[in-house]
Amino acid sequence: MTELLFRGGTVHTADGPKQADVHVTDGVITRVEQRLPVQGRVIDVSGMYVLPGGVDVHVHSRDPGFPDKEDFASLTAAAAAGGITVVLDMPNTVPAVDTAGMLESKAAMARSKARVDFGLWGLIRSSTKTDQLEAMAAAGAIGFKAYLAYSFSVSRKQVLYSPGTDDPDLEPPADYGTLAQLAPAVAHLGLPLAIHAEDPTVLAAFRRPISSYEDLLASRPPEAEAVAVSAAAAVARESGAHLHIAHLSSSLGLQAAEDAMRIGTTLTLETCPQFLLLTSDDFDRVGSAMKMLPPIRTAADREALVDGLERGAITIVGTDHAPHTDEEKSLPFEDVPAGSPGVQTLYLSCLQIAKDLGDVWLAPRWVSEAPARLVGLEGHKGAIAPGFDADLVIVDPKAKTRVHAEQMRSRQRHGVLEGMDFDFAIKDVYLRGESVANGAPARGRMVRPAMVVG
Repeated sequence: MTELLFRGGTVHTADGPKQADVHVTDGVITRVEQRLPVQGRVIDVSGMYVLPGGVDVHVHSRDPGFPDKEDFASLTAAAAAGGITVVLDMPNTVPAVDTAGMLESKAAMARSKARVDFGLWGLIRSSTKTDQLEAMAAAGAIGFKAYLAYSFSVSRKQVLYSPGTDDPDLEPPADYGTLAQLAPAVAHLGLPLAIHAEDPTVLAAFRRPISSYEDLLASRPPEAEAVAVSAAAAVARESGAHLHIAHLSSSLGLQAAEDAMRIGTTLTLETCPQFLLLTSDDFDRVGSAMKMLPPIRTAADREALVDGLERGAITIVGTDHAPHTDEEKSLPFEDVPAGSPGVQTLYLSCLQIAKDLGDVWLAPRWVSEAPARLVGLEGHKGAIAPGFDADLVIVDPKAKTRVHAEQMRSRQRHGVLEGMDFDFAIKDVYLRGESVANGAPARGRMVRPAMVVG
């Protein structure tokens, strides 16, 4: 039996921050109380914050398919360094996770490399059938993702953004009709239905060559996000499905989502640090690392999203961690692939945002509690309480961190937040009571939701 006692820290609990000790037995939290008697090895965390491990609901491992961009080892090493103890990987790897067999194959590969725990989203294609959803759920999918406006290469088993292409190999994107057909089954399974919220007809109307950041913004207008949110919300409301909007980027999209929630739609909103910290005006400083989809928009959009987060309309901050190689991100702008790493800086950036809003303890709610609840992990992840996994992040609130490329563990080291300063430093990270922040063997496990099938 292994016993640990984290002594003297300020612990984030369900009732708010408390001075308390945390006792851990065999990787599970057993007591959270003041002045506990010494049992096992004592870890002095005096003056530190003790936070629950983060759950990033939106990462792209690139593995399998493009391990030169990122694989599960580098992804989870970056996550561990940043206090993220669960990563939920999107299904658009190659081959895509569109069947139970593919999910099981990817899970086996991930187990051999993962430094932290992981879960897998399943893909909804326009050809997906109800029995395929049921099989993926039985295999452990934590939810399903539909990429509105993105086609599917049948031969390559790959999700692609290829508008206007008359290619017989390309299956049309999942659309609102697809969602209407499948949402009742998703609701029955008790899993979230996530969407990449960009309406293809709006994108088609604004399509143009992309040679500058202004072109990028003009080609992905906020109307595309708002239309997709509204239409998918109508489907979710009718079916009873839990709709999750990934990487919300605009004021207009937020308004559409809040309109839907006011009339009873079960809906959660996720935004990303880059949308809360940066605006389109930062492009001259940041450069091509800022190329992502949806794009970082105006100051008014940023202010609306921060306000939505502060008010509780937006409850989750994920990253859309989507690395490429540094060489690819150095190409001419029109050839630069979209995406940036982010998982290593998620917790620090949210602590800073929360501090700037006047309550640093909001951060673990956005990064840990609400994400765990979204995907049915709230019984053992996302909180510091007896019976929960001892996934703990030790944060020094008096130290500072500057984001430097040489400290990044992802394959793409030059990310969108490079050079930013945060008023906190992560001192250590524990996964089920074992330190993982500074390198660890592959001990990550696959997490499964506590499904409620009605």
